[in-house]
Amino acid sequence: MNNTPYTLYTFAMSHYSEKIRWTLDISDIAYREVCLTPVFHILPALTMGKRGQTTLPVLKTPKGSIQDSTRILRWLNEHHGPLPLMPAAHLPEIEEVAKRFDAIGKDVARYLYAHSFGSGDEHIKRLWTDHATPGQAAFIRSAYPFIRWAFRRKLSITEAGAARAHRRIGDAVDWLDARLADGRTYLVGGQLSTADLTAAALLAPLACPSEHPVYGEPVFRQTMAGAAAPWQVRPSMAWVRRLYAQHRGAMHGGALQNPLQAAA
Repeated sequence: MNNTPYTLYTFAMSHYSEKIRWTLDISDIAYREVCLTPVFHILPALTMGKRGQTTLPVLKTPKGSIQDSTRILRWLNEHHGPLPLMPAAHLPEIEEVAKRFDAIGKDVARYLYAHSFGSGDEHIKRLWTDHATPGQAAFIRSAYPFIRWAFRRKLSITEAGAARAHRRIGDAVDWLDARLADGRTYLVGGQLSTADLTAAALLAPLACPSEHPVYGEPVFRQTMAGAAAPWQVRPSMAWVRRLYAQHRGAMHGGALQNPLQAAA
């Protein structure tokens, strides 16, 4: 796997990273995953992305690096396509549905951090250091109060911000419930597509599917149980868990293969 032409740089807990990781796995495109550590991701993201942005994922290829999950999907479809997950006949609608759920990505993060900073700090520190070097981990733990403050400012994690995020997530879940009300299995064109993967990946921190290496952990479910409670019995969350159970499969990039065991 180390000789594969593609390297995917991610945050382990990133729902946008999961969208690309899942697409690569289902499309049988070989890659190696490197999970970066918050704060220490900034310079690599700026250097590889060359777009003045610190966001992940970044897909490094022999032809250059692509930053941003939507741009990565389009690049993969152009260079490995047409991907079965992105059929040309339905591509505009697939991208429109994906855009709807990409738009709540920051809201999901904002809402969950708003409900876990303070009460779930030990778990957050563990998530942020699971793939860190010893020196990076020591820095994250010692500087955690400042890093938490910086995250609050960057994501506008305030009472008003969390309330807006709650409404936006609720609107997306309402839309998905309505879309699924006719009994369909997939969101566009009667087949699995990146519309489904995007919706499921972006809602996975709330649905906590067992197949996800971070959101499926019992400690994550316990830490986020109160925050996720408003939506747990909604058809949308059952659909996310069902899609993961039926289609997630193995993760081939290497970085998330039982990270806790690897650290033990």
